[in-house]
Amino acid sequence: MPAKLCRIFVVSALLAGSAALAAANKPTVESIGDQVMCLCGCVANLNHCPHVQCSEKEEMRAFIAKEIAAGKDEKSILQAMAIRYGVQVLASPPAKGFDLTVWILPGLGLAAGLALVVLIARRWRIPAATPSTGTAASVDPKLLAAMEEEMKQSGLGVRD
Repeated sequence: MPAKLCRIFVVSALLAGSAALAAANKPTVESIGDQVMCLCGCVANLNHCPHVQCSEKEEMRAFIAKEIAAGKDEKSILQAMAIRYGVQVLASPPAKGFDLTVWILPGLGLAAGLALVVLIARRWRIPAATPSTGTAASVDPKLLAAMEEEMKQSGLGVRD
């Protein structure tokens, strides 16, 4: 009896999970509204348009609701909106063609900036101390002899 009860519990949990998954995959006006921009000029996505009675927002929300009622999935609704309103309606541009630069340039800029910082840091590094080149071998022997003679005459630093 406990094994049968356990099987019933597992089957019912799987059915409930699949029903929840199916409901989660169905697009809503809010989920689509987060992915498109309002075209009234407010530079916000559709769900966060600050205008109270925005005609563009209402028209776009009605279009999304009509497409959902027609049974379309999220991808096809976004494609239909891009066709109707233009690609600028999409909050994130598609990763193809010229719009691919929007996805690539930030990474390239980051890499170039990091390389520049490394280059500047290497140039700012303090070089190792080098020994002076003024050794006794490089002094003229006549001058050295003259200095020693003068030091003997004056009595400075020379001991006999």
